[in-house]
Amino acid sequence: MKSAKVSITRKKPDQFTGDLLVYCIPQDKKEKPTAIAGLGKKELQTAIKLGDFKGKENETLLVYPHASSGAKSFSGRVLYMGLGQASDDSPTELRERCREIGGKIASMAKQVKAKQVCLCLPAIASIPADIFIECLLEGVLLGDYHFLKYKKKDGKKEKFTGIAKISVWSPKAEKGLRKGINRARLAASAACDARNMANEPGNCWTPVSFAHYARELAIKHKMKCTVLGKAEMKRLKMGGILAVNQGSSEAPKMVILEYKALKKKVDTILLVGKGLTFDSGGVSLKPSPGMQDMKYDMCGGAAALSAMAVVGEEKPDVNVIAIIPATDNMGGGAALKPGDIIRHYSGITSEIINTDAEGRLILADALAYGIEKFSPDCVVDLATLTGAVIVGLGHHRTGLMGNNQPLIDRLCKAGDNCGEPLWQLPLDKEYTKQIDSDVADIKNTGGPGAGSITAAAYLQEFVGDTPWAHMDIAGTAWGFTKKNYIPKGPSGTGVRTLVDMVRNWKKFQA
Repeated sequence: MKSAKVSITRKKPDQFTGDLLVYCIPQDKKEKPTAIAGLGKKELQTAIKLGDFKGKENETLLVYPHASSGAKSFSGRVLYMGLGQASDDSPTELRERCREIGGKIASMAKQVKAKQVCLCLPAIASIPADIFIECLLEGVLLGDYHFLKYKKKDGKKEKFTGIAKISVWSPKAEKGLRKGINRARLAASAACDARNMANEPGNCWTPVSFAHYARELAIKHKMKCTVLGKAEMKRLKMGGILAVNQGSSEAPKMVILEYKALKKKVDTILLVGKGLTFDSGGVSLKPSPGMQDMKYDMCGGAAALSAMAVVGEEKPDVNVIAIIPATDNMGGGAALKPGDIIRHYSGITSEIINTDAEGRLILADALAYGIEKFSPDCVVDLATLTGAVIVGLGHHRTGLMGNNQPLIDRLCKAGDNCGEPLWQLPLDKEYTKQIDSDVADIKNTGGPGAGSITAAAYLQEFVGDTPWAHMDIAGTAWGFTKKNYIPKGPSGTGVRTLVDMVRNWKKFQA
């Protein structure tokens, strides 16, 4: 799927000749539409008079107006899109409202198969124009997502493949409009790339696929890509990822993508994303119902790598490194067994209680290796790590744990900014005791209680004193809270949170 081309137009709306002209209409304090202008004005006034349109949030009115006198050309369809009242909303609520409205516009475009859309912006005092268009356009682009790669083309029934072109019109030259558009375009495109990776089946998206994608980004943005193969992992004694890969016919990959800022003496951020391309559970086999969704177990790796595409485009004044440990988890004759003891890259030994608790094994090696090699100022890892986080938080918030409150606070703010809320869970010493082993340094599960936290406690053993935060996206990577701009299936969560954090990065002090 190619994302829509977005541009600013100076042509008046009544000169738009595309498929769908959209007027965004806010309400005043009396809950009445504040702007009544343009094509379809008479139809709109009639609808308001009859009480059929009040400009409420997500309220729509689709009309087919006649050409107004003097108009050289006009769109065949006009959509009036209600924005509602915004006076009492917080900045976070305003941003999210704009995305939801953008998603609604995308669904209306799909309904009428509109390939060319023009967005007419209102003047809103409660939110800067650049932020308004950024969030609105993000919602449109994210809501316009389609994955049709494996669908048979039917000549008799035309499938809508998405919006091809979006024009943005503003009644005045708003400062920062182009910047807001570019930010939205890059972030949404990256999130959709992550969705594409997740939607690929396990027999098509393999560890090699992560390596190919990273190499393409490296060439495009002049970054450095390193891919460690199985032989190198053995030499480096990466016992975690090698153990998980034992039952597989696909060789593992450790994909490393490095962006180096032009300025010297800047912070270095390390991103680590779980790249489990399919998780059968190994010997501790998962139940069959729902196992097909385990192709999504690589969403953390997809998020980290997709965020690097934005980093490469925007070139921030901070070094960013992404590491994706990639393998699948299968139950072949040589597979890892419960009761086995493995030795991680750091030298820490681990007793295997459950082979389905494999994500922490591959992340542990990546964390230990990345911290030793790159000496980052902070580390963020993302993983569809535990079903326990869904029990605790449902599909509404990502679980967040770590050893550094300033870093956690930055992530929480970034998540709020982009509509991907996080919730901090405790990570006290009591939870670490749950992973004590009688025969090894640690064990890979901590019992039935606090499963998300004990998984994080396992990872904490491999980060030392480096500021670190762990995002458990098992509940939000797919099946996320229903939103107009979030499709069924993979959501692409984590991408825009990381992008927002990097965009707003300030010198880190632990």
